[in-house]
Amino acid sequence: MNKTLDGAAPVAQRTQVEAAIADYPHLSEERLAALLRWFRKEASALDVAMLASNEALAEPYGRFRADHIDRMTAQDVMKGLLFAGAVGLAVFFLIWWVA
Repeated sequence: MNKTLDGAAPVAQRTQVEAAIADYPHLSEERLAALLRWFRKEASALDVAMLASNEALAEPYGRFRADHIDRMTAQDVMKGLLFAGAVGLAVFFLIWWVA
């Protein structure tokens, strides 16, 4: 059986995550960090879908996603700029090579 870092089975951990989401935004820093780690490192698409489809958690889940998951970080912006720069450079060299 697949165990998580806390030693809890995935279903038990999802239950803990649901309880944490229900308490959002009134979470301790430690509990919030554990929740973010679960979303970013451990949660499967099915886990996230099951949380998103739980109507009892719709409001706190939406706030949590807007505050922590769906935000663009500086790292996201840098990745976008690097990608755009690479594409721009490739197009420049392609035009230069053809001309």
